Amino acid sequence: MSNEIKSIHEFDFNLICEYFSSLKRQGPGSPEVTIKALSFIDNLTNKSRIADIGCGTGDQTMVLAQHAPGRITGIDLFPSFVNLFNTNARKLNLQDRIKGIVGSMDNLPFQNEELDLIWSEGAIYNIGFERGLNEWRKFLKTGGYVAVSEVSWFTKERPSEIDEYWMDAYPEIDTIPNKIVHMQNAGYIPVATFILPEICWTEHFYAPQVSAQEVFLKEHAGNKAAEEFIANQRHETQLYYKYKEYYGYVFYIGKKI
Repeated sequence: MSNEIKSIHEFDFNLICEYFSSLKRQGPGSPEVTIKALSFIDNLTNKSRIADIGCGTGDQTMVLAQHAPGRITGIDLFPSFVNLFNTNARKLNLQDRIKGIVGSMDNLPFQNEELDLIWSEGAIYNIGFERGLNEWRKFLKTGGYVAVSEVSWFTKERPSEIDEYWMDAYPEIDTIPNKIVHMQNAGYIPVATFILPEICWTEHFYAPQVSAQEVFLKEHAGNKAAEEFIANQRHETQLYYKYKEYYGYVFYIGKKI
């Protein structure tokens, strides 16, 4: 990795949070992908309890609520994300069914076997795919579902530049077959796996950042850390366009045995 580009791990959480608060989505995805993943999950009713872990500002949560019955709790570590989440729920008149709370995904406020569905788009990496699947399982009822999107390798081998980048950003990145094995080992039946289309990265995630980055740099004029962070984000974007045939986000949906 270039010496001029800092690792994402070197930046202050507050700076990262401020930047991503200005975006509709905090990771790759789309309403269509959320709906597609939801189509593999059955037996949800008005009494179902759903948790969206690492919900961010809740773009995908609002889609969930509009296409699935039940009550949804969104959980995120950052209060500013949760505030925007609850504001978005009110705007859509969903506040009676959706509530965002501040919390950590490694210390969830649920009872054992309380949930019918655990959802997490582009966020399980914060705790780790294996650890998240294993630790969250106890909160699901038998027959309940987990649905997570996770960055994954499409090939067994790839160029060293992109391999080194992701081994720094997220060492637990792995191939799709290996991720499915982890899901099975954690006590789930793999129900469905599918790769998110490129548009989830290009149109829904990277394109909106172009203007957001200009605004962010103006607001933080002369702030070296802000400039270095935007350089990091632009580098990530460039790497995606250069190496997108080697990796991407994948939805993994499992049913608790």
